[in-house]
Parts: sequence; structure tokens; C-alpha cells
Amino acid sequence: MTLRTATAPTVGTEPVTLDIGAPSFADVVAVAREGARVELGAAALDAMAASRAIVDAIAADSRPHYGVSTGFGSLASKHIPVERRVQLQRSLVRSHAAGSGPEVEREVVRATMLLRLSTLATGRTGVRPVVAETYAAMLNSGITPVVYEYGSLGCSGDLAPLAHCALAAMGEGDVRDASGTLSPAADALAAAGIAPLELHEKEGLALINGTDGMLGMLVLALADLRALVTTADLAAAMSVEGLTGNGAVFAADLQALRPHPGQRDSAANMRAVLAGSPMLSRPEGFTRVQDAYSLRCAPQVHGAVRDTIDHAASVAGRELASAIDNPVVTPDGRLESNGNFHGAPLGYVLDFLAIAVADLASVSERRTDRFLDVARNHGLNAFLADDPGVDSGHMIAQYTQAGIVSELKRLAAPASVDSIPSSAMQEDHVSMGWSAARKLRRSIDGLGRVVAIELLTAARAMDLRAPIEPGPVASAVRARLRTRVPGPAGGDRYLAPEIAAAHEMVLDGSLLAAAASVVTEQGGELV
Repeated sequence: MTLRTATAPTVGTEPVTLDIGAPSFADVVAVAREGARVELGAAALDAMAASRAIVDAIAADSRPHYGVSTGFGSLASKHIPVERRVQLQRSLVRSHAAGSGPEVEREVVRATMLLRLSTLATGRTGVRPVVAETYAAMLNSGITPVVYEYGSLGCSGDLAPLAHCALAAMGEGDVRDASGTLSPAADALAAAGIAPLELHEKEGLALINGTDGMLGMLVLALADLRALVTTADLAAAMSVEGLTGNGAVFAADLQALRPHPGQRDSAANMRAVLAGSPMLSRPEGFTRVQDAYSLRCAPQVHGAVRDTIDHAASVAGRELASAIDNPVVTPDGRLESNGNFHGAPLGYVLDFLAIAVADLASVSERRTDRFLDVARNHGLNAFLADDPGVDSGHMIAQYTQAGIVSELKRLAAPASVDSIPSSAMQEDHVSMGWSAARKLRRSIDGLGRVVAIELLTAARAMDLRAPIEPGPVASAVRARLRTRVPGPAGGDRYLAPEIAAAHEMVLDGSLLAAAASVVTEQGGELV
């Protein structure tokens, strides 16, 4: 499956200022995806200078201090003399930049760098301001270090991914410039007028000890899922409509009997989409009083996904407000080791979201399948084919959905239960949060494709019910879809490009925007 990737930095996007407080979700998305400039606040620069003075004082101390005058991990008991400490930091970054596999997406690397920069800006890591300024300059120049798929166990943070970022700031390794061209980091920094960093005591450690990769992917995933779950509400409502279902079940008073906020919101969206639809009218003698669960229980399933998203967002919000490093400089001037780099809080919710995504895609596929079966589609042609037997209609589009849903079920198996010990048993329990985030991205990609096929199928079914027309919202969505995908007149067509077009319109939000514009005109709102 192809993952969504970020474009080059966008000129004119409002800058994001990092200070000692937490960045917002919107800040992360703006920098990672839209190329917003990053600025460092005066309070952050002052806090970094103050904590650096503490580290400099400790560096002259005869007692060992982890990360300043000692080795790392299981080598923490080894004392490092003053004259070798610059080499210690350089060696740390070089040795930890040990990733392998495919390149990680540009937006993920930018989010990772921004969030590491945010922690530096808290003044709790003891780095010099120039370290943070270099990261900001790289982001603003569109320089993106090459980071690889494998290398993080999600404990001691995302070590290898962060090390590849730090390596580039040192002028080593490979990067991609603002146009996406691969080049040596030294050349890209020189072209942008950025001096390579020479890391001092603790600075290499501060650049690699964080949960920034998994957190960045979580924040981006939440942005995608909030749009996708609303699009799934739209698709579900259009399926109810296209299958001439019962919209009364989504009434607000019935939903209020089970007051989950997500269920309330999904039901409200479905009511707004179904409002005024002739396809829901009941002719004389109509006897079907209940729809299948995939239709009738859509707000309950979609709402549970919404509530899961909200829970994950609460965890992400706390993590955005965190200063994660080991050791940290405390507000009263101590340098203390800690375990805040452990990714368990993020790993759990990343896995939880993958479960919710798989189920949301599963119920979407079940609705699509109902359209294709003459025993369940209430008067439509088999497989929505023009001439069933000669034509196959959407038969294999549903196969594609089924294949994706099966993959999503496998991806829903949690990564966070699969701890594996490392560093000579010093790091004997790890979170695998990075792995949880990577598979969630694949899951979200699959969900978008499944929902696109449901929308494509519902629109085709509505066409086949002519002269009965759908309601105003579905009509607007179908009309927008028809700007890229023709109606069903005639026999079978090459279907893959039509699925791809529908998927693009799910990702760019144009189908959802078409629905929202009508709902707004009617005095409502999609949430």
C-alpha cells in the first residue's frame, strides 16, 4: 500500500513559535505537512542557556554524571576524560544511526525533528541554544535527514531515527533537500548556509533520547483519522440511503439512551446526510422494519472509533507537554536520570487505534457487500452490474476491500506486547511504539481505500435506482464524485482508476467538503 507523503515546504504558511510550553496538534501538522517555518521564543532560548550553564558546571565535576562524563546504556559505568567527551557525543550519534530498510516519509521526519526541537526548547535537556537553532534552520530550509524504517525499539526513545537526524545536523549522512533531491548532508547544509554542529557534553544524548518519532506519527494519524471517521459517517449514511434503509434509528433521542459522545456525533452526521432523502420514503405495504447491524449500528461502531481517537489524543496531548530526555536538568538545577523515554503510553494507544481502524474498515466492507447481493440489496442488479453475467460490476472492488480489511486485521495485532531485550539486558523491557506507529500508518492508508470503495459503490447504487433521487447531501457528493468518475451507463469499465480517483477525493477532503457545504446551507454541521 502507498503511504501518504508530505510535500515540500509551502511558502506563506504561518510560522510556528516553539517556546517552553507544548506545541499544539495543529503546529505539528503545519510544520510536518505544510512546511511552516519554525521560530524559537525568547523564553526558550533563555531556558536553554540557563540549563546549559548547569551542564557546563557539572562537566567540570570530578564525580561521574551520566551522559556528561560517562558512557551510555550498559557502558554507563565507564568514566570518559574531558579531552574525549566531544568524541563521545560524536561517536554516540554515529553508532546509533544504524537504521535499515525503506526511507521514512518526509512528514514523519519533519514531525520527529520538530518534537525533538520542542523538548530542547523546554530548557530541561542542557543543550546550547545553537543546537536548537540548527534544527530550526534545517526545518526551515526543507532539509530532511534520511531516516529508515527499522531501528527503534521505542525505549530510550526512537534512538536510531533520532540519531539519523542528529547525524545530518553534524554534516554527516544523507538528506533530501526541499525538492526531494538526495544529497550528502554536508553539501545540503553548506548550500543552506548552516554550519554543521560540533556536539558538546550531553548534546548527542539529548538529540536521540525521545519518543518524538512515535509521537509525531500519532499526531499525524489523529489528524487523518478525525477526517476519515467523518467521511465514514458520510459513506455509511449513503449506504443506508442506497439500500433504502431506515433512517429513523439514528434519531437523537434513541442515541441519547446510550450517551457515548462519539456515538452521538456519528449519528448526528448520519441524520444530517440523510435529511430529506426520497430514497428513505416508505411505500404502502412496506414490511422491512430493521436493517442489518452494519447499517443500523453504524453510529455505535463509528462512535467507538471517535472515542478511541479522543483517548489517544489525550495521551498525545500529555506527551506534547513533556520534556523527555535522560538525564534531565531539573528546574532546581539537578541533573537526574529517569525513565521518561519509555514509549509504553504511546505504544498502547497506537495499537488501540489500529484495532479501531480495522473495525471501522470491516463494517464499511460489510455495507459494500450488501449492495452486491440480490438477496440483500433490495431490488438492485447483482453486483451492481449493467448486464449481470456479461458484466461483473463491483464484484472485484469488494474483493479489494476484503483483501485490505484482512490486512488491517493482521496489523491490529499489538506491537506493544512484543518487548525484546537489548543493550546487554540494561534495556530489558521496551515499548515497540515506533513499530506500532509504522503499522498504524499502513492501517490508515488501507482505511481510506476501503471507505472510498464504499462511497463509489453507494453512488453507483443510487444511479441504478433512478428515477428515485437521493437527498440533497448525497446528490452533492455524487455530483462531486462524477467530476472524476463517470456514472454507470453501459457495461464494465477499467475500475482501478475509478477507485484511485475516489481514494484521492477521500484524502483531499473534496467529497466531505461537498457534503459539508450542503449541511451548512441547511443550518447544520458535520463533526
